[in-house]
Amino acid sequence: MAVLPIRISGDPVLHSPAAPVTDFDDSLRSLVNDMFETMDAAPGVGLAAPQVGVPLRLFTYGWVDDEGTRWRGVAVNPELWITPSTVRPADEDDECEGCLSFPGERFPLRRAEKAMLRAVDLDGAAFEIIAGGWLARIFQHEFDHLDGILYVDRIENDYQRLAARIIRKRGWGIPGNSWLPGVDDLED
Repeated sequence: MAVLPIRISGDPVLHSPAAPVTDFDDSLRSLVNDMFETMDAAPGVGLAAPQVGVPLRLFTYGWVDDEGTRWRGVAVNPELWITPSTVRPADEDDECEGCLSFPGERFPLRRAEKAMLRAVDLDGAAFEIIAGGWLARIFQHEFDHLDGILYVDRIENDYQRLAARIIRKRGWGIPGNSWLPGVDDLED
């Protein structure tokens, strides 16, 4: 297993829809193992294949909820259904999220409270998870990556202007930028 470089906003693989997984083989298993190691090293609660430069429809997730339940797995070729969200502004304390492809920053973002994830695992076995709260948020965030959407594409206008300034200041927004968890220090 290996920690993989994580692509930063501006890399084309992050801004394009990913292709369905068609080969369930040892190379897919190796990729997923590397993604788990990368996600854990970052540390993060989810990682989509495009974030490590692989334009395939799969993501890993790992999170422990308030009741101590450990949610960890991989979703291959996922489908996601969400409940409607309210139109009120996102709460800056309770609804902030970050992204490993926009490292070191967090912005408020309104997400649906509930989500139903349908996908297959590495053996091609179908599964379904009905999630609420942060797990639903994780699924929505990672699913967006598979459609070429970063969470900063969804934040409110005032925060989008701030995100654009951060991109300019850090030299992001161009192909080829990445960082390696455990090696690169991304703090200012």
